[in-house]
Amino acid sequence: MYNGLKKIINNVLPKKAIFKIEPFLRSGWSLFYRGSEYECTICKTKLRKWIILHNQDKICPNCGSLSRDRRLWQLIENSYLTEDIKVLDFSPSRCLYRKWKKQNASYKATDLSGNFISDNQYDITSIPEDDNTFDLILCYHVLEHVTDDLSAMKELHRILKPTGTLFVQTPFKEGEIYEDYTITAKEDRLQHFGQEDHVRIYSIEGLKNRLIQSEFEVEVNQYHNKNIIYGLAENETILIMKKQK
Repeated sequence: MYNGLKKIINNVLPKKAIFKIEPFLRSGWSLFYRGSEYECTICKTKLRKWIILHNQDKICPNCGSLSRDRRLWQLIENSYLTEDIKVLDFSPSRCLYRKWKKQNASYKATDLSGNFISDNQYDITSIPEDDNTFDLILCYHVLEHVTDDLSAMKELHRILKPTGTLFVQTPFKEGEIYEDYTITAKEDRLQHFGQEDHVRIYSIEGLKNRLIQSEFEVEVNQYHNKNIIYGLAENETILIMKKQK
């Protein structure tokens, strides 16, 4: 039922209207899911079950968080969250955007596509921010959309503080990075890269090497044990970067 209602709403209402009314719709919808077996790490709602999407991901009925959102926030809250932290978030999930806005005045969100809630529309290959500005940069499921990813990585390095942290996640495959810039049609990109607006599929080692080439120290974090209570994924990889010293 959830997936059907979501499809209808997306077909009928413009994105900006959906962004405004979504919290109220979810608040009412989530009443049917309240319980004590599970808990969302972002909105802290206790649930009797998750909404299961077509890809089997678990979504929080109250805030709309996906499993990757909940793990990301858990990591940030446990180890990186400070009162005066300056954050730049690329194409943020709506639940995390709202969470940050409630508790951090120095949070900035950007999205070039117009498909996400954001304050700015920065080109990630030419970011209009000063050097060494941000304590934390979140770049989740963005680089696979960017043709000139090395320029994007250099820009991320430039605006990150010497003591700052960069979180990166993309879809991954085994072997080498697969990219072919002659593939431009949406249907061909869907077939080759898994999504109509993707330009490559990274391998973990391939992405790590490109980030090292861009003067980052790279820590590859792989999570193999799912957390049932918080609805976290069983297999998830997150790259966490600092500037090379």
